[in-house]
Amino acid sequence: MIVRQLQDILNTERDVQTETWASRRLLLQEDGMGFSMHETTIFAGTQTHIWYKNHLEAVYCVQGEGEVELIPSGEVYKITPGTLYALNKNDNHYLRAKTDLVLVCTFNPALVGTEVHDKDGVYATPEQMMKQVEEEA
Repeated sequence: MIVRQLQDILNTERDVQTETWASRRLLLQEDGMGFSMHETTIFAGTQTHIWYKNHLEAVYCVQGEGEVELIPSGEVYKITPGTLYALNKNDNHYLRAKTDLVLVCTFNPALVGTEVHDKDGVYATPEQMMKQVEEEA
């Protein structure tokens, strides 16, 4: 059984932060669950371009207000507490936060741990990330 407290992840390598978001990676590939789970905060007033070409993601909003805009259709979906959205077609999108958005996110395949979006909003494949981790070791 795996039991973790958010407070134990803060300020560790599982606490990945960028200019527009902070992702606390509660479960990762190494945990062997077949998916990863994260508590992510999208910072108020920001827009993040995301395109998970290599992953499927489901997101549940716990707190805050924002929106998802699909690219290129321009469809916009409001996000408020209690909203679930699933990027089941590797949807290219913008994520905008009106207030800080606190989200619970799951990824399939599971993230390795330190992924951040590349210039196209993409996370590397798990295989690419494992190779990078091995090269850094």
